[in-house]
Amino acid sequence: MKFMKLETRYSNHFDDVKHYTTEQLREHFLVEKVFVPGEMKLVYSHNDRIIFGGIMPTDNELKLEGSKELASDYFLQRRELGVINIGGAGCITVDGKVYELNNSDGIYVGMGAKEISFSAKDANDPPKFYMNSATAHKTYPTLLITFNDANHRPMGSLEDCNKRTINQYVHPEVLKRLDPEGGSCQLAMGFTKLEPGSNWNTMPCHTHERRMEVYLYFDVEADNVVFHMMGRPDETRHIVMKNEDAVISPSWSIHSGVGTKAYTFIWGMVGENQEFDDMDHCKTDELR
Repeated sequence: MKFMKLETRYSNHFDDVKHYTTEQLREHFLVEKVFVPGEMKLVYSHNDRIIFGGIMPTDNELKLEGSKELASDYFLQRRELGVINIGGAGCITVDGKVYELNNSDGIYVGMGAKEISFSAKDANDPPKFYMNSATAHKTYPTLLITFNDANHRPMGSLEDCNKRTINQYVHPEVLKRLDPEGGSCQLAMGFTKLEPGSNWNTMPCHTHERRMEVYLYFDVEADNVVFHMMGRPDETRHIVMKNEDAVISPSWSIHSGVGTKAYTFIWGMVGENQEFDDMDHCKTDELR
């Protein structure tokens, strides 16, 4: 068995987190510079056992393999996988079948796929494959999800500084539309793009005790940042994030952000419930 190295992050109780310093918050929840040319940078979180990170092939292909942390012969032995490409054109090969992903295309790969590799079409303009993987109990078909295939949900307004489009990829409605047998066990994934002049996401905010979430912030222009809000509604904290940084949001935490300029973020949710309205809303005037 060949092992692939994963960085491990452990779970944190909110009574402990409220005492964390800035550096402790960043150490436990922030993953900086997700994409490294020619490498895979993956994190295994004990929050719902999600694995997330960046895969950026250049001259050579990169492969997902079994891991000591997973005690598996191959990566998707008991897992499912979602990927969205935010870089140049690239290919993902699943058990010998090649899928081409342009910028803003995605893919869902079902449990049981044994050989998964990632390659660039042009090493000078490499893809940036951002992946989320959840534990799985059933095999669903592997499906390419182009940008046009995704659900596109306009939301918000310029008056509220949150005019945006939510683009749903690994989503029950999208996967069923592409294949009547389509679906996912735990994973939901997509990205939200803010319009120029807007800077707030997910505000009013919420928590969802039955699933956790990871955000990857990107399209953050130079000299700009996003203030990611986290913590219990009555004990909020923030983490300052830069382009292509990711952040873990436990089920007990709010997850919202405000940027110094418009940006885009990929959201990935893992847990026992995929109902998007299964959330506990927080009143803005009651946040602390």
